[in-house]
Amino acid sequence: MPGIWETHMTFSQRSRSLFKTIAVVLALALPTALAISSADARVGGGASSGSRGSRTYSAPPSTTTAPGSTSQFNRTYTQPGAGMNSAAAAPARGGLFGRAGGFMGGLAAGFLGAGLLGMLFGGGLFGGLGGLSSIIGLIIQIALVVLVVRLAMSWWQRRHSPQAAYANADAGNGQGPQTNYRSGLGGGLGGGFGFGANNAPLEIKPDDYEAFERLLGEIQTAWSNEDVAKLHTLATPEMVSYFEQDLGQNRARNVVNKVTNVKLLQGDLAEAWREGETDYATVALRFALTDKTVDRNTGAVVAGSEQPGEATEVWTFARRPNGGWELSAIQQTN
Repeated sequence: MPGIWETHMTFSQRSRSLFKTIAVVLALALPTALAISSADARVGGGASSGSRGSRTYSAPPSTTTAPGSTSQFNRTYTQPGAGMNSAAAAPARGGLFGRAGGFMGGLAAGFLGAGLLGMLFGGGLFGGLGGLSSIIGLIIQIALVVLVVRLAMSWWQRRHSPQAAYANADAGNGQGPQTNYRSGLGGGLGGGFGFGANNAPLEIKPDDYEAFERLLGEIQTAWSNEDVAKLHTLATPEMVSYFEQDLGQNRARNVVNKVTNVKLLQGDLAEAWREGETDYATVALRFALTDKTVDRNTGAVVAGSEQPGEATEVWTFARRPNGGWELSAIQQTN
């Protein structure tokens, strides 16, 4: 019955063409979606940059403010040293779509890529078997793509879901009661550091927490004003070099990033230690801000929004003898 076979073959060809079209769309859309999700314009560019001394390749402990993991450094001058143990030398695990690791950076990325290519070229995981196996393989690949897209959407919603203005440091953290510390600044950035969950050999005092909060605001202001000279007084030379790179890219695009209305909502100490004559303190910060990028000539908003938002990052500060605290690293949270 040639008519039936011809009809079946025509349907199969049309179905395969449709699946190939879907694969092309997904192959183009997924990387674009990932790029958009990670393209934060605020100071540091939404990347993980800087150095944490000998702990650069060791993930900081989680805290109440940042209970998840942190992304490994995208930019750092520090190279893994022979003195680091294997745990410290191993890069920190990235998030669901970490730029240098994590779910999409490993096996799943290759699996998804192989599936999409297989759909494009008519092969796939079961392309060599033909017939029913090929169809089953195609269905499995589509299911995997749908699963990954749903995971991506879920991750995106969790990252941008509104949170309570202040986290209760005493409730359900599994680390025992904590003492909440409020800076006495009264105005300005507000306050919100809690400490006691991760006591470290280096004692961090209330004055230190006030310095961290002050630096959060002053660095964002200097960044918005493109004041490199001021940034040199607030951050290490390494961090300033990254800021200059990012500012140069903005100038090339004829835009300027403005970060205003910065207010610390919650913060706590992850760890603090001393290496030689240098003190280090890594703190998790959750803060409110208005982040927008405007055209240099017209002032029109080209990215971001006038609406306030929130960000959670892990900042490391360094202090040398006879000096104050300086920003040494910024890490993104997963």
